[in-house]
Amino acid sequence: MSRVRLVVVTGLSGSGKTSALKALEDLGFFCVDNLPAVLLPKFLELSVLAGGEIRKVALGMDLREPHFLDHYREAFSRVEGLGIRTEVLYLEASDEVLVRRFSETRRRHPLAAGGSLAEGIRTERELFRQIKGTADRVIDTSGMTVHDLKRTVWKYFHRGGEASTLQVNLVSFGYRHGIPHEADVLLDVRFLPNPYFVPELKAKSGMDRDVRQHVLGFQEAEEFLVRFSDLLAYLIPLYEKEGKTSLTVAIGCTGGKHRSVSLVEEIARRLGRQGRAVQVLHRDVDK
Repeated sequence: MSRVRLVVVTGLSGSGKTSALKALEDLGFFCVDNLPAVLLPKFLELSVLAGGEIRKVALGMDLREPHFLDHYREAFSRVEGLGIRTEVLYLEASDEVLVRRFSETRRRHPLAAGGSLAEGIRTERELFRQIKGTADRVIDTSGMTVHDLKRTVWKYFHRGGEASTLQVNLVSFGYRHGIPHEADVLLDVRFLPNPYFVPELKAKSGMDRDVRQHVLGFQEAEEFLVRFSDLLAYLIPLYEKEGKTSLTVAIGCTGGKHRSVSLVEEIARRLGRQGRAVQVLHRDVDK
């Protein structure tokens, strides 16, 4: 069970716990928000110990569950008895920032029902003093944007030696069938000669070797691949720095059967050799 990583995200209301959970989810953690503390041991027995496939779990636990502070010590102790160590990520922010965030979102603070927002924040801070003191990591989000918090969480929890966190989704398509709306980067490769007008290639697709050889045999195709590979090498680290977890690149030709398919296959091959996570979809190849 030492291979199981359990992170409990807790802290002050309005400090960014939901954003932190989303960042952990992007890192491959199985995430559940607002889990009652008393259910923690049973949850792990059912989701982690029984199946054995889930190895990274992140849970949001705080005062939305009224008895969290009454039960979390016992729950953590029982989890330790299962052979799993609990890592506590504690988030906080200044009173001024928390007041502003609640005012902007018009959400109700869980402890402000019978008094002012400021009083609720101060009370919660005092109640959480002990758990903050034993936390593995404390993050003050006062001066952070959502992207800053995501980068901070990634830096702390993304262990070295893993593949890139950004997945490149390569989509080939035909303009006659409409452009993919999910595309982040859209490229038109209709500047290349069309194999559709080569009788022996017309009925085939870019998945066939002779079609790929025909398309990639043009000097313009190779120059395009070199230039676009350089562009991706420049862009991907910047997208990763901003916390983006996937990049969808759509490459289109007239029908989405020959040129775009051939180029997507070649780009996927080159990215794969670089150790990049790549997923390929040929949307219109069979149309």
